[in-house]
Amino acid sequence: MTTTELLALKNRRKYWSKQASWAHLAVSEMALSRLRSTVPGERSPNLSREISTGMLFDIQLNGKFAGKGYFQLSSRTLNNLSDYHVPVLVESVLSYLRVNPSGIYVDGTLGGGGHAAAILNRLSLEGKLIGIDRDPDALAFARNRLSNFSSQIVLRQANFERLADVVKELGFSSVDGVLLDLGVSSHQIDSDQRGFSFLRSGPLDMRMGSGQKLRAYDVVNRYEYKELKRIFKFYGEERHAGRIALAIVNARKEKPLETTDELVAVIDRVVPGHFRNKTRARIFQAIRIEVNGELAHLQAALKQAVAVLKPGGRLVVISYHSLEDRLTKQFFKTLAEPCDCPPEWPICPCDEKPAVKILTRHPVTAPPEEIAQNSRARSAKLRAVEKTGEL
Repeated sequence: MTTTELLALKNRRKYWSKQASWAHLAVSEMALSRLRSTVPGERSPNLSREISTGMLFDIQLNGKFAGKGYFQLSSRTLNNLSDYHVPVLVESVLSYLRVNPSGIYVDGTLGGGGHAAAILNRLSLEGKLIGIDRDPDALAFARNRLSNFSSQIVLRQANFERLADVVKELGFSSVDGVLLDLGVSSHQIDSDQRGFSFLRSGPLDMRMGSGQKLRAYDVVNRYEYKELKRIFKFYGEERHAGRIALAIVNARKEKPLETTDELVAVIDRVVPGHFRNKTRARIFQAIRIEVNGELAHLQAALKQAVAVLKPGGRLVVISYHSLEDRLTKQFFKTLAEPCDCPPEWPICPCDEKPAVKILTRHPVTAPPEEIAQNSRARSAKLRAVEKTGEL
C-alpha cells in the first residue's frame, strides 16, 4: 500500500482571502495499521493516538509545530486501507469458540489475522494460537500485524486440509477450538496479478498457493466443452453454463484467452446485459474453485478439524457461497446424526453415537450495522459445532 498523504489547512480565517498555506503530512503504512486496529478486542500499540474512524496529527508549517489537526476517514476508506479483508462476525466467532484463556486454538485460514487478533486478545500467556495459510503473502502480513503476540502464536504455510498434520507436527495432541473463515481475501481479489476479480485486468491465474500448477489459464484454454459446462453449472450455479462454455471454446480457437478482460469480453457477448455482473462473478467463482480444489480441500479440512478437537472443543466455519455452506451443513449433520436406522425401530443395531453437537441450527448472519460497515459480511454464514465423542 502506498503512503497516504494528508493535507491540513492552517489558520483558515487568517488566510481565507490570501493564498492558503498547506502543511504536508505523510502517514506511513505502520500508522495506518494502528488506525485500522479497530477489530473488537485487538490490542493497540498506541491507543492515545487513535480515534475509531480518524486520526489526530500535528500540523507543521515551515518545519515548526503550528497546531493540531483531525482527519476523518469514511468506513469505505477504512476498509480500503487494509491489505486484507475486515474480519466478519468477530463477536459471534468469539462467542461460539468460547475461548479458554489458556487454551490452544487454530485459525486454519489466517488471512490478514483479524480473527486471530481477536482470539489472541482473549488468551493468557499460557494460551496458544496456530495460524495456517497457504498464501505466503497472507502469512507475511499477519506476522507483522500480530507481532505483539509473538510468544503466543505459531504460523505455518500449509493448505488447511493438512490442519491435523500441522497441529501434530507442532507437538499438540488436541486443541480447544478451530476457526475456518472460507473464501478469498480482499487482498487477493484486489491484486491485479492474481486474476481473481472480473473488475480488474490481469493474467488468468487465481492460484491461492505459490506451489500450485493448475492456473485459470489452463482451465479456460484446455478444458473440453463438457468439463467447462460442468464446473460453471456445479461450482458457479450458472444457468447460462453451456452457452458460456461454448463461447469460450470458440473464442480460444482464434487465440488463447490470457487475461481477465478477455474472458469477461467472451462472457459479455453471450449473456444479457442485466445478468452480466452476477454471471461474471459466478464464472470467476467456478474457475477459482476448480483451480484451487476448494470443495475437496474443505471436506478434508472439516474432517481434520473435528478429529483434532478435544472433547468439548468447538469448530466454527464461516462460508460465503451456497456450495461451501451446504457442504458444511451436511458434514455437521452427518456427524451429529450418524444413525440411519428407521425411527420406528425399538432398538438401534448400528449403535452409532453422535460425534458433535450442532450449536447453530440455522446459520448466523451479520447484523445490518455490520453489513453497512463491511459489505463482505452480507454473504457470510457462520455454523458451529461442539465435539462430543471420537470420530
